[in-house]
Amino acid sequence: MNSENLKATRRVASISIAIAIVVLGVKYAAYAMTGSAALYSDALESVVNVVAAAVAFWALEVSHRPADKDHPFGHHKAEYFSAVVEGVLIVVAALLILREAWHAFQTPRDLNAPMIGIAINAFATAINLVWAVRLIRLGREKRSPAFSADGRHLMADVVTSVGVVAGLALATVTGWLWLDPLLAALVAVNILFEGWKVVTSSLSGLLDQAMEPTDEERARTIISANAQGALEVHDLRTRLAGRATFIEFHMVVPEAMTVGDAHDICDRIEAALEAEFEAATVQIHVEPEQEIKQTGVPVV
Repeated sequence: MNSENLKATRRVASISIAIAIVVLGVKYAAYAMTGSAALYSDALESVVNVVAAAVAFWALEVSHRPADKDHPFGHHKAEYFSAVVEGVLIVVAALLILREAWHAFQTPRDLNAPMIGIAINAFATAINLVWAVRLIRLGREKRSPAFSADGRHLMADVVTSVGVVAGLALATVTGWLWLDPLLAALVAVNILFEGWKVVTSSLSGLLDQAMEPTDEERARTIISANAQGALEVHDLRTRLAGRATFIEFHMVVPEAMTVGDAHDICDRIEAALEAEFEAATVQIHVEPEQEIKQTGVPVV
C-alpha cells in the first residue's frame, strides 16, 4: 500500500475513534437524563465502540508494517486480531447489559424526561448510521477485516438503537415500565449474536481462508490467458490475509524449454495477477512435462 493510501487509512481510523467518543458522550447524556436501563445499554455498547475503534487503529498500523526477518510474509493478519478483540468486547458488554436489565426489572424505575432522552439518542444513532455505511463500504473496497468488523458492529448498534427508541416511546405512552429492562435485555441478545458473527468471520481469516469462488475463477482465467508456451497449470491454491492475497500453483512446461523462457511466462502471469488483485503475492513452481496431470487450469 502506498503512503497516500496508508495516510487515508489512518485518517479513517482516527475519525472512527473521534466519532465513537462523541456518540458515547451523547448516548450517556441521554441515559443520565432519563435513568433508562435501555439507554444505559445503548451507552455501554458505545464504550465498546470506542475501545474497538482504538484497537482497530492499532491493528491497521501493525498490518501495514513491511515484512521483516521474523515475519517474512508481512503483518497483514493483525487486522483479524482486532476483529476478534471487538467480538470479545461485545460479549462482555452484553453480559453487563443483562446484569443491569435484571436489576431494573426487579426494581422498575420511573423515566425522567423520556422524550428528550429519546431525541438525543436518535441523534447519536443517525451519526452511527452514516459512519457504519461508510466503514462497510471501505471494508469491501480495501479488503480490511478491521473496517468491516467495525462497520458491522456499528450497524448492529444502529438497529438496536432504533429498537430502543421505538420501545421507549411505547413505554412512555403506555406507562409500561417493564418495557425498559426488556428492551435492554433484547439489546444484549442482539449484540451477542453480532459478536459471534464478528469472531467467527475473523477466525476464518486466521485459518487461511481461500479466495471467494468468483475471485478464484477470475484468477484461473487470468492464468490461462497469460500462460502461452506452458503445457498446463495445476494445484492452484489461494489464501487471504487481510488485504493481502497469496496465489500459488504448479506450471508444467515442455522439457526442452529454457529456464529463461519459463521465467518469462512466470513474469507475465505474475504481472497480470498483481494488476487484477491488489497486494497479491504469486508463487509459481515450474515442472517438466512428465508432471502433467490433465486436471489443472487449461492453457489457451
